[in-house]
Amino acid sequence: MADHPRLATVLNHIGGAETPAASGATLRLTDPATGRVHGTAPLSGADDVEAACRAAERAGPTWADTTPRERQTALLRIADALERQADAVAGAEVADTGKPRALFLADELPAIADVLRYFAGAARNLPGAAAAEYTPGRTSVLRRDPVGVCAQITPWNYPLMMAVWKIAPALAAGNTVVLKPSDSTPSSTVLLARLAAEYLPPGVLNVVCGDRDTGRLLVAHPAVRLVALTGSVRAGQQIAAAAAADLKRLHLELGGNAPVLIHEDADLDDAVEQLSSLAYYNAGQDCTAATRILVHRRIHDAFLAAFAERAGRQVPGGPDDPAADFGPLNNAAQLASVQSVLRDLPDHAEIVAGGARLDRPGFFHQATVVAGVRQRDAIVQSEVFGPVVTVQPFADETEAHDLANAVPQGLAASVWTRDHDRAMRASRALRTGIVWVNTHGTTVSEMPHGGVRHSGHGSDLSLTGLLDYTQAKHVML
Repeated sequence: MADHPRLATVLNHIGGAETPAASGATLRLTDPATGRVHGTAPLSGADDVEAACRAAERAGPTWADTTPRERQTALLRIADALERQADAVAGAEVADTGKPRALFLADELPAIADVLRYFAGAARNLPGAAAAEYTPGRTSVLRRDPVGVCAQITPWNYPLMMAVWKIAPALAAGNTVVLKPSDSTPSSTVLLARLAAEYLPPGVLNVVCGDRDTGRLLVAHPAVRLVALTGSVRAGQQIAAAAAADLKRLHLELGGNAPVLIHEDADLDDAVEQLSSLAYYNAGQDCTAATRILVHRRIHDAFLAAFAERAGRQVPGGPDDPAADFGPLNNAAQLASVQSVLRDLPDHAEIVAGGARLDRPGFFHQATVVAGVRQRDAIVQSEVFGPVVTVQPFADETEAHDLANAVPQGLAASVWTRDHDRAMRASRALRTGIVWVNTHGTTVSEMPHGGVRHSGHGSDLSLTGLLDYTQAKHVML
């Protein structure tokens, strides 16, 4: 295999076969590290969505009747296949994202395989109430049945990881899937479907490539009973409105805007060391990225100086740059969005590190730190989704919690302190689905990943995520 594999042509995966769009329409795929087109993918329309949903519907009864052991075996084999084909998988991911190849292989691919293996085991351990007589002469049993055909829509920041986060629990629970990857990053997801086809019956896992209109057709299809999205708040609102017409179940993991609370007793060096890397990983294109750093007034200036200096040493680079700490933004529109946010900063805000696009091909941007912001500023209230971090002071614990919660999103937060009681108070006060203490950004397959408010509802990962893809049924005998 070549050192720099590129998928010149990406195809849909429907009913076990790879096919172009019925209309012949295609989308161009752009390499974010160069800005050049590297391939094409189908622009799927109504006929393609119909074929995929009907294939999933036909495969549903047989897959639902498989034993948990059989589903476990399939998922384990898919995980093994991804690892055996690591170079090809990395090539497909890097072609569409431009992210550093070494970081993908070291950080993302092992975690992706772990999710598949976790849900392989979880398939055989569905929780439920014990059979019991809650009324005389009647025995009650709780079943967990598959929901049916699941429509899944994934984003461009972690294409393969987000696909597996969606696919693994759905298949483990006995559902069938039609997944639409982002229009700019379909390559690794289609490769996953191709590898999985050796271990799954035709129609169990289908992938249709396309744009927003393709996604709308998928959400509206009558065969679909559950819609799962990882994406923007706006996309979640649109899908929720569309799904309401047919009362489809929803699983929405939407935007973040994570606050980081650094108290005066925190280990300042450790916080700077960790956050200077975690805030800019994947060019800040992460819904849990440490984007809003709130620092106690006593240590604010010292933290800001140290953090800005470390941010200035973060290196944006291409897929095979050994010095790269993060790659480019995914597309020209996202780069323009980040530049617009910084261009429109209010007068009281100050860029203390970075702030500019790199003068080179591709969509690279410097690691950026903005100080002097106020709570109502757009850069604080909205998710930037780029390598941009704001730093704000707070006076006391109450103000820290108020500032952290005073945004529409509620996915993740972290608190940095040596005081256990303070950390526990923060874990209760912060209105988010995840709270880290003296760390940030780490996920594990065994714990749920989901948010509240405008960050959506439902959880990826964990038994909680598995149960989201089941329907509880009371059986009385």
